[in-house]
Amino acid sequence: MSTAEAWRQVPFHFWSGVFFVFGCATGSFLNVCIHRMPLGQSVVSPRSHCPHCKYSIPWFLNVPLVTWLWLQGKCANCRAPISIRYFLVELLTGILFLASWLVAGRTSPLLAVAYCVLLAGLVVATFIDFEHFIIPDEITYGGMFVGFLFSVFVPVLHGVTSAKDSLVRSVLGMVIGAGVIYGILRLGKLLFGREKLEFAPDSRIVFTETELVLPDRQVPYGDILYRKSDVITFEAKLVEMVDRCYRSVPIRVSQEKLQIGEDTFDPEPIKHWEVVTDRMVLPREAMGLGDVKFMGAIGAFLGWQATIFSLVVSSVLGALVGITLIVLRRQDWSSRLPYGPYIALAAMIWVFGGSGFLNWWMNWLSQRAMQ
Repeated sequence: MSTAEAWRQVPFHFWSGVFFVFGCATGSFLNVCIHRMPLGQSVVSPRSHCPHCKYSIPWFLNVPLVTWLWLQGKCANCRAPISIRYFLVELLTGILFLASWLVAGRTSPLLAVAYCVLLAGLVVATFIDFEHFIIPDEITYGGMFVGFLFSVFVPVLHGVTSAKDSLVRSVLGMVIGAGVIYGILRLGKLLFGREKLEFAPDSRIVFTETELVLPDRQVPYGDILYRKSDVITFEAKLVEMVDRCYRSVPIRVSQEKLQIGEDTFDPEPIKHWEVVTDRMVLPREAMGLGDVKFMGAIGAFLGWQATIFSLVVSSVLGALVGITLIVLRRQDWSSRLPYGPYIALAAMIWVFGGSGFLNWWMNWLSQRAMQ
């Protein structure tokens, strides 16, 4: 009896319930990943605990969905509030796993499992990117490797029956997906990667411990220097520090280095300094290398067509969000929204019907061309 036949011996919707429950349990683990990965902590040890009082959570108080509702979103020990994100991630993951089974279970149970693994990675990447503006290498490089393995053992993932053909499509997906995004990244950096600001003559700009204080607004460093390659540049007429002053010098500020003329400093211990200048150039970048690797991982699972689809659809989604923010007069929010979640949502759309839509559209275009 084959694996597929063994699965079919059990009622289809029994497995629907199994996938939902397992998805909720997986979502509980994803919450650990979302919290710990950006901090460089192990996702295995120590066991789950309250972030406020460090109370180690026993298994009977760690039941997905049920525990959060029963405790009304509070720690059982100190009664501190626990973010609703934990409940939502568990519920979302359960729904996505169930949807994977409903979409792919009749075709191939292993295909449904492959989709679940991909979707779990998309969930983790989305929530981490929203909060920290990064997508960890464990998700991107790990996704490429796991997608490569699934392509070998589940060729139907790429719509073929041969492991060799599936493997070729996986590699093409990685190369084309990452390559296209990298090309767009470099072009966008060249054309739009800087925001030039001009101030009234002899304006005073303050660099505090946490933010840049401009004449008209305050900008947290996390909004403009969240990548190591981000640099603030300008010519200062006057620089005032605690122990020294400079006049008429170029300045470059990054996460790891402050360069004033010929002198270089570690910016971390410098808590306050001021400059007088008329203009400044701030870094601006819609995508980072994490997005490049992220698209490579999606390509490894879904093939190059999915990466092109995800690129186009994510651009449309980003434009719709941008227009909505303009209508709501919240344009400043757009600079705080990372691009990774748009890519993740577009890839989910592909999994749950985007490929069928693309095939229909291509057939429609070919028929129109023949008329």
